[in-house]
Amino acid sequence: MTHRLAIYDMDRTVTYSGTYTGFLLHVARHMAPWRLLLFPGVVLMMLAYVLRLVTRQRLKEVNQGLMIGWNVERAKLMPHVESYAAKVVEGNVRPGALAQIARDKADGCTLVLATASYRLYVEPIARRLGFDAVIATDHLSQDLRYVRARIAGENCYDTGKLRMIKAWMAAQAIDRTEAYIRSYSDHVSDAPMLEFSDVPHAANPHKPLAKLAAERGWTRVDWP
Repeated sequence: MTHRLAIYDMDRTVTYSGTYTGFLLHVARHMAPWRLLLFPGVVLMMLAYVLRLVTRQRLKEVNQGLMIGWNVERAKLMPHVESYAAKVVEGNVRPGALAQIARDKADGCTLVLATASYRLYVEPIARRLGFDAVIATDHLSQDLRYVRARIAGENCYDTGKLRMIKAWMAAQAIDRTEAYIRSYSDHVSDAPMLEFSDVPHAANPHKPLAKLAAERGWTRVDWP
């Protein structure tokens, strides 16, 4: 094949735990500690999402507005984004995932981190881990002076993640018929991405994905 890709989910696949809430709290604690008083609003929004009163996308937008602000100057925000990325890499990354990333790179794969988390802090994490490309949820003001609490396009999740992977491949002039793809995820929401791959891996899967992987004959890996 002309192209060899290794596509990784991030939260609870490469990392031990999710990074989104930690990101909000880290930035709030360092930029505006008074915003921590608004955290009960974050909990209420999560409850509203569970009850299907708000979309996943709106949940993320409102929580960012509460914890970080609706419009934040990028220059003031980025030092805290970088310090959070360093914190994640230092204490929240699975050694088994790092070993697999190294093997895929040695095997000539382009390393792609595809995640529903914000590109804003995913890119610094990916850079530290040696990834070649990032597919993630973008802010509306991704390249502007101020970071707005608004999502541009789709939340990179479920079928939306697969659409974004396909769009990235098209932008890179990678034809699916000429690509060999390995993929790794812990969550059943990534079933579309896994099905799209030549060699799907259920990595430290939660119960629904473990069951689906057994039914489909997908490889299961349990990384320390």
